[in-house]
Amino acid sequence: MSVFEIYKGDGGAKFMRPIRSREEYLQSRNTEKQQQTLAAVRSGEENRKSQLVQMNYSCLPNDDGTLKGSKRMSTTVGMDIDHIAPEDMTKVKERILQKKTELGLLMMEESARGGGYHLVFRRRPELDQVGNLKWASELLEVAYDAQAKDITRVFFTTTENELVYLDDEIFEIKEAVAALQCCSSQEASPQTSAIKHQPSFDPEARYNGVLIKDIIAKYWELFNGGKEPVEGDRNALTFELAATIRSICGYSLERLMQVIPNYWAKPDGECSQDDLAEWRKTIENALKEPRKGMPYRLKQVLQALKSQQGVKACGGTLTTPPPMPKKLPPLIKLLTKNVPWFYKPAVANAVFPALGAHLHGVKFRYWDNVEHEATFMNVLIGRQSIGKGTIKKPIEYIMDDIKQRDIPNRQREAEWKQKNPSAKQKKDPRPTDICIQMLIDNLTDAVFNQRIVDANNNGQRFIYTIVDEIEGLKKVTSKGTVDEVGLLIRKAFDNSDAGQERVGADSVSGIAPLRWNFNASTTPPNAKKFFLRMVNDGTVSRLDISTIIRSDDDDDTEPILGIYDHTFAAELKPYVDRLEAANGLIECQQAKRLSLSMKQENKDAAKLFESEAYRVFSYRANVIAWLKGMVLYVAHGYQWSKEIADFVRWSQQYNLWCKMLYFGQQLERELREEVEIQRQSGPQNLLELLSDEFTKEQYRQMRQQQGKSGDGESTLRSWQNRGHIVFDEVSGRYVKTEEYKRKFGGKI
Repeated sequence: MSVFEIYKGDGGAKFMRPIRSREEYLQSRNTEKQQQTLAAVRSGEENRKSQLVQMNYSCLPNDDGTLKGSKRMSTTVGMDIDHIAPEDMTKVKERILQKKTELGLLMMEESARGGGYHLVFRRRPELDQVGNLKWASELLEVAYDAQAKDITRVFFTTTENELVYLDDEIFEIKEAVAALQCCSSQEASPQTSAIKHQPSFDPEARYNGVLIKDIIAKYWELFNGGKEPVEGDRNALTFELAATIRSICGYSLERLMQVIPNYWAKPDGECSQDDLAEWRKTIENALKEPRKGMPYRLKQVLQALKSQQGVKACGGTLTTPPPMPKKLPPLIKLLTKNVPWFYKPAVANAVFPALGAHLHGVKFRYWDNVEHEATFMNVLIGRQSIGKGTIKKPIEYIMDDIKQRDIPNRQREAEWKQKNPSAKQKKDPRPTDICIQMLIDNLTDAVFNQRIVDANNNGQRFIYTIVDEIEGLKKVTSKGTVDEVGLLIRKAFDNSDAGQERVGADSVSGIAPLRWNFNASTTPPNAKKFFLRMVNDGTVSRLDISTIIRSDDDDDTEPILGIYDHTFAAELKPYVDRLEAANGLIECQQAKRLSLSMKQENKDAAKLFESEAYRVFSYRANVIAWLKGMVLYVAHGYQWSKEIADFVRWSQQYNLWCKMLYFGQQLERELREEVEIQRQSGPQNLLELLSDEFTKEQYRQMRQQQGKSGDGESTLRSWQNRGHIVFDEVSGRYVKTEEYKRKFGGKI
């Protein structure tokens, strides 16, 4: 390989990317930016010369792909002929072309500023770089630029219009192999020589800002069950991987060897020469496959990773949520003090449904002047046996006063029922001052409705539920369906009217604003299943999502909880009392300014990370975090603090991180589908008759069976343009997209 384009890495270092074909070479020269820059340089803007595409023709990159300090010569030599008088330009050009065979000319172009030429010719192996330049200078009877004698010297490229001569031999792969071999030890075999100069693995290699190692990991996750290749399948799987990602590695063998792990190597990194050669040969074979654009599999991987960008927008990583502030508001510090650090984020957010249940007749005004009540519906998502139960003790102590109030009310209700059995004329009306706030998880519609009405009529209070598994929420009404739970969540967040109207004398009737806070726990698979149809209808966005992340080291340690006793209860009581005593409309200018600031930050983050799901989730996440700030503001005696502000900001990002982690990918997909549905018409019936994967020959046979004329190429292109099918160049088949199958189910 003799043509390398120069590009800058993240740190500013220059790297070399091989150009492997005439088409690729001309494409690089003919961009609009390249043409405009060259025109500016030739009009006198010398300072813009560095913006031109840069090439090197004399050396091979270092093992890490860099240019600086390279000692390995390629099989060609780049030569700069400058300062030719205008009247001599044509003569020099003709003389070079006349001697092109003797010279071994491979490329000739006019220089950027005019008045000179750049040449590339075959290297004479018995001479060093300067020796080759002197030999060519004498042959052509023209002086070379003595300042451009180093093999690492780059040439500022012009456009195709300035290209005088180009021989495709300059792009042949064998040139790269020969160059690698000629630079190796004289005692080494050709096979060993090539291997010795493999580039070192580059863990920081990126494509469009995404680590290629993350792309590969996601590839195995999507297409091999998360498993890396092993003995028995590593040849086939490595070949498919290389064929899939080669288009984002410049179709460069060196680049692919920098990013594709050697699955032949042992765990300690040891690898035989034969296995090393097999690894390299597998990648080389993948590069020989015809190029057909970016594979569908790679597009799927990149889209999946893009969906994860919203997770990063929240301030954490793909595996670690944004860190909790070190200094917490006193109430949150108290409620989290008895649990290990890895449980604190979950507990810190899970306590708000119980805290909010103590506010009654209280409204808060958001920055858009919409009034909200202290509605919190927290869902804790974590794998089995990870410790989700740690939220129960703090909640138990917060709810203790309400629980104690409920006891006599339940007793009074039971006594009234005993005196006034169903289906008989009531002797006494039901006491209107009965109010039971804590609900069990097995209710009828009538009971649930009665609790809503009673809570509203006795001070606009909240009802509250806690369940160990999210499925338990289905039992709060007689319908027992997921859809009913979703409807209740949406109504509760907005405090919309709920209830029932019945004409029977014994029937419970009544409509009131739904004030319902709850805590529920579940596992990631169950959460995704339960909310499958509620990610894009506003249900999930109304939830406050928490999780528990424990490392392998943490899992080996049994958590030791602190003691909850009368001392803890005494410390908690003043905060709960302040919530119980609050009333009316409460405003806080600091909280309003913070929510406005976070709104703009979320908007900027959604743009930066190109995440539509993040944008959608962020609207209500901001409201939920602001409401937490208002509850803390009241609980701390109407005092705002930096600790509260920091907690509010973190709580919003934590909620968003959890939502993006568990539901972001689905929401991104469904939002894209909405756009597609708006601009696409239905697919043609013929596609319904084909399998999910089909070859072009199978497609043509199906056309013939249906009596359709022509080759059908335009129909295939239409299906591809509409996103109904893609061509997988690895398998050589057309594949129906997941979007098509979800929207149409194979039906028209």
